[in-house]
Amino acid sequence: MPPTDRDNARLVEIRTYRLKPGHGERFVAAMAAALPMVRASGMDVVAFVRSGHEHESYCLIRAYADRAQLVAQQDAFYGSDAWRQGPRQALVDCLQDYLNTLLWLSPQGIEDLRSRNRLDND
Repeated sequence: MPPTDRDNARLVEIRTYRLKPGHGERFVAAMAAALPMVRASGMDVVAFVRSGHEHESYCLIRAYADRAQLVAQQDAFYGSDAWRQGPRQALVDCLQDYLNTLLWLSPQGIEDLRSRNRLDND
């Protein structure tokens, strides 16, 4: 159930990627090209991290005001020529599969995730 306006929670998407064996370096390079585009599109990238216990797994965490904002921003971004003609194929070629999980989190919780999982270029 979505939170009330009073608690200011944001919708957090946790996208976990499982890579094809041996594709880690290519995936990280493709994400390095993709993340500035994701940010420029207006999406709040909270963290991008490698799994500490599964060598071929990575996690991208993004935060949104609500489900409508998630859908609008992702539809616009993933439907853009810049994405489709840019790093998309390089990323897709590395993936075995991925899973999205959505949950509501307080702004303080999001900032804690952000600070404890700093992106390399932050």
